Amino acid sequence: MKLKHTRSEAAFERAQQLIPGGVNSPARAFGGVGGCPVFISRGERQYLFDIDGNRYLDYVGSWGPHILGHRHPVVVAAIQQALATGTSFGAPTESESVLAELVIAAVPSIEKVRMVSSGTEATMSALRVARGFTGRDVIIKFAGCYHGHVDSLLVQAGSGALTLGTPSSPGVPVGCTRDTLVLEYNDVEGLAAAFKQRGNELAALILEPVVGNMGVVIPTPEFLQACRDLCTQYGTVLIFDEVMTGFRISYGGAQAHFGVTPDMTTLGKIVGGGLPVGAYGGRADIMNTVSPVGPVYQAGTLSGNPLAMACGIATLETLKKTNPYAELERKTANLCEGLSQICRVKGIPHTVPHVGSMFTLFFNSEPVTNYQVSARNDTARFARYFHGLLERGIYLPCSQFEANFVGVEHTDENIEQTLASAEAVLGEITGI
Repeated sequence: MKLKHTRSEAAFERAQQLIPGGVNSPARAFGGVGGCPVFISRGERQYLFDIDGNRYLDYVGSWGPHILGHRHPVVVAAIQQALATGTSFGAPTESESVLAELVIAAVPSIEKVRMVSSGTEATMSALRVARGFTGRDVIIKFAGCYHGHVDSLLVQAGSGALTLGTPSSPGVPVGCTRDTLVLEYNDVEGLAAAFKQRGNELAALILEPVVGNMGVVIPTPEFLQACRDLCTQYGTVLIFDEVMTGFRISYGGAQAHFGVTPDMTTLGKIVGGGLPVGAYGGRADIMNTVSPVGPVYQAGTLSGNPLAMACGIATLETLKKTNPYAELERKTANLCEGLSQICRVKGIPHTVPHVGSMFTLFFNSEPVTNYQVSARNDTARFARYFHGLLERGIYLPCSQFEANFVGVEHTDENIEQTLASAEAVLGEITGI
């Protein structure tokens, strides 16, 4: 039976008159799949409910933060307790140090950390600190890695930029990207050549240690180690953007999972448990260049606000106590193996990379190792797949170029339901 979306359609029509594109972030607009986005009324554990009363099994998790599911009772109680004391003071609170201690204990690269209000703010700040620390200007990023809407990084970005066919943005001055070198992910030879040519100018190399913004792309061990070795050799600051992977792949993030330690790390999403939070941290000698200790200026009125700190503390303490990562990886692997088996039987070109509780079903027979390969995915087939699952109550990211997330609340029965729905949808698409 086809779901009704009458109220969502009316809400979207209203929103388009008031908000550019009807959304406050382009990734929500269904631009890569067509149609009208569903408007959500509430979340509960592993489910979302829209304003038309439809229920969806959620593999988006607010684009990553809700590893514990929606409205986890420990997290909700922590927010309520903090709310009773106030929302923001513009002055220090002890909760800031509590969350900082949790982050420093968990993430191998972080000796000191500064809280901010978004992942974009974290990456912007980390680059400024790296440039101030080294006295250099040039940075390296990789095509398809998205590090927020920072001017110097919005060059061949992934995620929404790739989905919408605008890999760079008007409004970004040429001067802002003049010092940004864009290389191909997993290309060790190209990376070595760039360092050989310009290593003494390079302030920072920033990358997603597992890419989530052109779909899940896994680094080769040689690539990650080359990033580490070359940065060490040339005195360049290695920055892991773990906004997505931090506390997701493992409690210590991708750097703990792969055993490669950067000089700085940016965090977001899970570290705030669903409230607006970002963080950047790293070696103490680097972080001690940040004002008021050092000359590199960064500030934020709502940075470290009590609500966000309480939410983050409750989330990280729960993850530390329950250690759900092996079980998350098991469920994710079972889902991906099932999807791959369905595609094989139906003759559908595909790959299904997964790391920890992140995965993407690519409609592409080539292993997706970089931006160029990801750009060849069959987006038309993905759009049909997406809408087919949506009508069966399965909520996926509305783009072929996004990571999917399994959470603690997803059950084995949920996985079986998802596979049965995927088999039916892919059968309709192929006629097999």
